[in-house]
Amino acid sequence: MRNKLLMLVALFLGGFIFYTSAAGPFESLVHRSLFLALVIGLGLLTYPLGAGKTWRPVGVVIDCLLALGAITACLFITFNANSILTTLPWATPQDMALTAILVVSILEVARRAIGWVFPLLVTIGIAYALLGDRLSGPLSHRGFDASFVTETLFLGDLGVWGMLLGVAATTIAAFVLFGSLLLHTGGGQTFIDLSMRIGGRSQGGAAKIATVASSLFAMVSGSAVANVATTGNFTIPMMKRLKYPPAFAGGVEAVASTGGQIAPPILGAAAFIMAEILGVSYVTIALAAVLPAFLFYVAVFFTLHLVAVRKALPLVPESELPAWPDVLQFKRLTPIVAALGGLFGGVLNGYSIQFAAFLGITLLLVSYLFFALLDRTPPRQILRSLLTGLEDAGKGMVIIGVLLAGAQILVAMLNLTGIGVTLSTLVVSVAGEQVFLVALIVAVICLIMGMGIPTTAAYVLVAAVLAPALTRIGIEPLVAHLFVFYFATISVITPPVCIAVFVAAGIAKEGWLQVAGHAIRLGATTYVIPFLILAYPALIGLGDAWDITLAAARAMAFVLAFAGILGGARLFGNRWLDSALLATTGLLALVPNIALGLVGIAGLTGLYLWAWQSSRRVALQGAEL
Repeated sequence: MRNKLLMLVALFLGGFIFYTSAAGPFESLVHRSLFLALVIGLGLLTYPLGAGKTWRPVGVVIDCLLALGAITACLFITFNANSILTTLPWATPQDMALTAILVVSILEVARRAIGWVFPLLVTIGIAYALLGDRLSGPLSHRGFDASFVTETLFLGDLGVWGMLLGVAATTIAAFVLFGSLLLHTGGGQTFIDLSMRIGGRSQGGAAKIATVASSLFAMVSGSAVANVATTGNFTIPMMKRLKYPPAFAGGVEAVASTGGQIAPPILGAAAFIMAEILGVSYVTIALAAVLPAFLFYVAVFFTLHLVAVRKALPLVPESELPAWPDVLQFKRLTPIVAALGGLFGGVLNGYSIQFAAFLGITLLLVSYLFFALLDRTPPRQILRSLLTGLEDAGKGMVIIGVLLAGAQILVAMLNLTGIGVTLSTLVVSVAGEQVFLVALIVAVICLIMGMGIPTTAAYVLVAAVLAPALTRIGIEPLVAHLFVFYFATISVITPPVCIAVFVAAGIAKEGWLQVAGHAIRLGATTYVIPFLILAYPALIGLGDAWDITLAAARAMAFVLAFAGILGGARLFGNRWLDSALLATTGLLALVPNIALGLVGIAGLTGLYLWAWQSSRRVALQGAEL
């Protein structure tokens, strides 16, 4: 019974997203309240309280009460949206009761889906708004009673029903549906097969397959943890089967999946929120992220290659690789090309992001159905694929929906109390407006605040509290937001609370600390790239063609030098000498003086050419013998 109801609600939510992507959203409060009612209902069905326990009947009663209360609260907003927006309603005891049960329902679903950390932060935010006047010092505020907090959270569009939930209910929802249908109509297997062909026959091919596959999946799914759970179940066992150390296999998957969070087009769904906060187009954010994401994957690939060569990691057997003609079949590639063509065509023609996603979904479904019918695929199998895609999209929206509803509550409390301004002022006062010191403090706080929280929610939190500290000292807003976004993202692989590593370690059946060690080593450049963006804003397109070219060359040289040290590049056979030369040339490449920068770039190029020629000579001598 529960499974049928879950399927029904998931399909209804998928249909709601598909319809509103095509026809446009309803009036803001109506659209957001209906969306949240569906998300909470689906969340309670997806994560039932006490499942498999003897006290499950008690859980059923609690779930029914939460669902009834939360849906009633949402529908109250739906039917009273006009009066709420055109008047200044005073909170009644009924309003306070509805607010309480709605907030409890959101946090309870979030707790079941992602754990205690995020709901606890939101609870602290609400408690701070209600009781902060009892504190002393800079953290004290004038105090707000339950009635005022209710009016802020429930009876307006700045609380639960604010911008973050609006983005979740429109743009992000459309992309989640797009990605889920793309993966479940054959795109997922095609991505894996392409990854195997691209990286499989080179040294360390299994690790490179994981990197390519995870990047392709994560670019669509936008979730590092979900991506580890999806592609990791394929890539980690494959690496272990080829005798890769289990901890190394888990680290590769965790890093590759995290990289998808900083790669266009979706950037963990944070690109859409960043665009709303900064008041720029989504395309601007996506384009700004292209070069940093490229630097990240170059570094990971190069580090993996060096490690694979040094440790003589095996190639993937040819018998396990799909044939190129099979991978590049017209019927396999056409739905993917059609979907992406519709998506980007819609964006380039100036349509809204959600309508562009609708075009991509429509072309995907048309091409998929065409080839499925041409191949005489059984209708039951076609229907099962589509229903599974819709169901998974609905489940994906549960996490995003409750996260952003909860994040909106927290942001509303931060804005109400002014704590964000207070904290950013404290950071600047401590660092004395020294850019590097402010950035270093912000980076550390971002890593701490992002631990245990999915990327999108982590970005929202640090953007509200810490990005202003950077903009206060003259940093460009786009640079500041990308800086905090990167550090919020890599918190998922940063101990002690590194949720992507935990998932990878579970699949690899290895201790999480060992997996985290490999993940940090392989993904170390991600900690450096935000500072490179800070030093050279041209890396995100803020400058002319010469500025961008020079910044890209500097950053590429530094990243390759850094990766060479981490991967153990062999230049002259002495590890300390090799590392010193790489460090010297890499740092020279970043020196503001153009001449010294070019010396660093040229020096690094010469070192790697020397190493390549030496390895070729050794290989030729070995062949002659």
